[in-house]
Amino acid sequence: MAEFLFERLCLIGVGLIGSSIARAAKAKGGIARTIVAHTRRPETLARVRELGFADVVEEDAGRAVEGADCVILCVPVGAYAGVMRQIAPHLAPGCILSDAGSTKGSVIRDLRPLVPPGVQLVPAHPMAGTEHSGPDAGFAALFENRYVIITPVPGGDAAAAERIAELWRRLGSMVERMDAETHDKVVAIVSHLPHLIAFTICGTADDLAEETREAVLRFAASGFRDFTRIASSDVDMWRDIFLNNRDALLEMLARFTEDSHALARAVRYGQADFIEDRIRRGRRIRRGLIERKQA
Repeated sequence: MAEFLFERLCLIGVGLIGSSIARAAKAKGGIARTIVAHTRRPETLARVRELGFADVVEEDAGRAVEGADCVILCVPVGAYAGVMRQIAPHLAPGCILSDAGSTKGSVIRDLRPLVPPGVQLVPAHPMAGTEHSGPDAGFAALFENRYVIITPVPGGDAAAAERIAELWRRLGSMVERMDAETHDKVVAIVSHLPHLIAFTICGTADDLAEETREAVLRFAASGFRDFTRIASSDVDMWRDIFLNNRDALLEMLARFTEDSHALARAVRYGQADFIEDRIRRGRRIRRGLIERKQA
């Protein structure tokens, strides 16, 4: 067995996810002999050098991926095509190209036509995160006991997919495989729709008359505070997620809208049994998450 899973692991983007991958790889060992980090902002490059979780910090994306046997894109999904055009000529044959994006249909759409011969594309999505962003936000335990979904491309290399699965297992994650379309529908309901609702609720509160808005902020209960935590997430990332998972998100939003109207009717007409059923179903979902150690 090789001493390291990869000789040279390159992370394009070192925000919460990228910096957590680097930190976890350093902490656990046996994952990469050399960790290379690239980000486009000079001030972020300087901060990554100060934090020391990468062996090489490279300001040029093309130079960063040269000689890497694994490259992981950790930038907003809307930036993938542009980044790929920069790095494609520099990717070495035999390199595995993966990612950590929250949409998968758009990732395959944007990356696959640009992948050079001899490079294997293995999309992946760690179902882990916080509302914080930037290289200081990462921590080594972020992926512990969290799911990572791998969405192999049709006709892709099985051995490359298994190496990416092993990477995530060594970082502490539980690995599942899923086709891209199913993945995008699942994350639309469990992640993207809750964020859309959180942004909307906070926008509604912000639109209230000044006197009422101050009272909302002063007396916010835990439910509203939870929404504000979600709504404080990274702007670029969530803009790109909404736009790149449009169809699945709108489908889930339509279903949610129908269900919320049904509950509103029950409230309007005093249908206590219907209201109690919805509350019980919510409690059951919560218990299921706790039993699976995902809450």
